[in-house]
Amino acid sequence: MATAAPAVPSWGGVGVSLLLVTAAGAVTYRQRLGLTKELVVAAARAAVQLVTAGALLRVLFQWTSLLGAAGWVSMMTIVAGQVAGRRGAGIPQARLIATGGVAASTGVTLGALLAGRVIAAETRVLVPVSGMIVSSAMLAAGSTLRRLDYEVRQSRPAIEARLSLGQSGRQAILPHRRSALRTALIPTIDSTKVVGLISLPGAMTGLILAGTSPLTAIRYQIVVMYMQLAATALSALVTVRLAEKSLFDDAQRLNQANLPGNTS
Repeated sequence: MATAAPAVPSWGGVGVSLLLVTAAGAVTYRQRLGLTKELVVAAARAAVQLVTAGALLRVLFQWTSLLGAAGWVSMMTIVAGQVAGRRGAGIPQARLIATGGVAASTGVTLGALLAGRVIAAETRVLVPVSGMIVSSAMLAAGSTLRRLDYEVRQSRPAIEARLSLGQSGRQAILPHRRSALRTALIPTIDSTKVVGLISLPGAMTGLILAGTSPLTAIRYQIVVMYMQLAATALSALVTVRLAEKSLFDDAQRLNQANLPGNTS
């Protein structure tokens, strides 16, 4: 049975919470980590971005249709692809590849949830759910590209040896593809194993704070965890497959972008 929603923190309360950022900044400064400025900028950006997003979402929920939600999701996907693409500096067309991985993963996962009527086709539902899917897909794409780039740089002689023995690019890079996929999937799998034991995840916590019954919140959180697993796996797979195609030219030679020391 739902309970009354708790009072939302005031802006004064938000200001008080800034003391926690101050404490984190003091740690980075005293330990000479060189991250104090970056931490302050990150905190300021987070506040500005969240306030802006909140204002835009209010307009989106009140005045736009599903077409507006689709535009918002598309924007999130493009931004996520650009961020994830930075992780694979040596992979040709890394940002385009990451965007493709995020888009494919988001489309399939969100489509399955809508087709199965797991979530409602409403702007108020689609936007936050899509945000969680895109976030998971972005992290997976970035992790995959970073690991694959590292693997190719470190194992270039071994890959070229396999190519010289007649293997195709796909065969030569197979062990490194598997390593990249494992790197992307393991954190999500580990967090899924301990969900509810070490921490109460965000979606469940938010619903409980909003006054929803814990048993109802649990159902939603299970769906969230499963969709994040799917989004991570699909994004990593699509990203690595697109990346491995870009790594080889028509003659099955490794592209020059992956020479050691070249990060262009």
